[in-house]
Amino acid sequence: MEMVAKPAFAKIKAEQDLFFQLRSQVNQTVKVLEPKRWFIIKVKAFLFPLLYIAAYAIALLYGNNLYVLYTCYFFFGCSIVFNFLNLIHDAVHNTLFRHKWINSLYVYFLDLLGANSYTWKVRHIRLHHNYPNVMGWDSDFEQSPMARIFPQGAYSRIHKYQHLYLPVLYLLFLFNWLLVRDFKDFFNRSSLVWKVTTIPAKEYIKLFIFKAIYLFYILILPKLILAVTWPQMLGAFLTMMLTASIPSLIILLSPHATPESEFPIPDDKGHLPDTWFKHQLSTTNDVCNDNWLTRFFLGCFNYHIAHHLFPHIHHVYYPEITKVIIDFTKKNQLPYRTFSLKASLYNHYRLLKTNAMHDNVFEETM
Repeated sequence: MEMVAKPAFAKIKAEQDLFFQLRSQVNQTVKVLEPKRWFIIKVKAFLFPLLYIAAYAIALLYGNNLYVLYTCYFFFGCSIVFNFLNLIHDAVHNTLFRHKWINSLYVYFLDLLGANSYTWKVRHIRLHHNYPNVMGWDSDFEQSPMARIFPQGAYSRIHKYQHLYLPVLYLLFLFNWLLVRDFKDFFNRSSLVWKVTTIPAKEYIKLFIFKAIYLFYILILPKLILAVTWPQMLGAFLTMMLTASIPSLIILLSPHATPESEFPIPDDKGHLPDTWFKHQLSTTNDVCNDNWLTRFFLGCFNYHIAHHLFPHIHHVYYPEITKVIIDFTKKNQLPYRTFSLKASLYNHYRLLKTNAMHDNVFEETM
């Protein structure tokens, strides 16, 4: 497929220098914290996969009791989220282990959880991180014609009701990702993935092999071993999918898809209005809810600006990094937004409702 010219960020030396100053402060903060935080990183790297394996063993041994089976599959759903946010996500950014080859190997854990690591890496690193909230380039928000997330996106009559039906369809997010979207990325040449890469032939083989392995161990093997019916087994599978989909969507939607975030449009030559630094700040917001749960189990997802500005730094440092960012943006009159989780989700609902109208007008600051 012919590659399409990529959007280009503005080159403003003063803003680039500001980012270098911020990066220097952040690196110094990480250097001070690293000796204490490295132990936590290693604990997570081994704990979360072991919990997933332990739950699977319990399901096979005691799953004839439906309460045990459904509890294990509920935990599978939670564990998918824990492993993804704490391990796979950092591994794909090469921050989980010190050696790049170990990180690359660890990313294959995503394939064993049912998703395709090759296309997700392209989507996440080369599309979403480079061009957040840019229509035609941010793959996180161009997943279905049933959703009109971008204010400048094509309008269809069905979008009039998207604020009513999308929150329900969001419950099928993981099911769509594992069993629909991955295949569309491989076989639909209009997929955004094909704008930045040509999928090698060996990746097609890996796609089918890993999908078969996943469906075998998560559905077929338990059915063969346990005295359960197919409807009961499918019910357990659906429980897992729903359990993982809800937090996944909360984490995906709250930092970017709100009316307060900007959705920049490249000009005729593909030039974006802001520098990369300013663009990340303008299109991303933090979620101010912070506790031990979000830090240890949910990979500090609420500190999303820190992640977009410094994706090469592990998430355990984000709380302290964010304090540096807040002080720096305030001092230099740069944008920084944070909302509660409740407000972030309501803001996303507002975005859906606003974009449900054909003549969609945001505030002048948009």
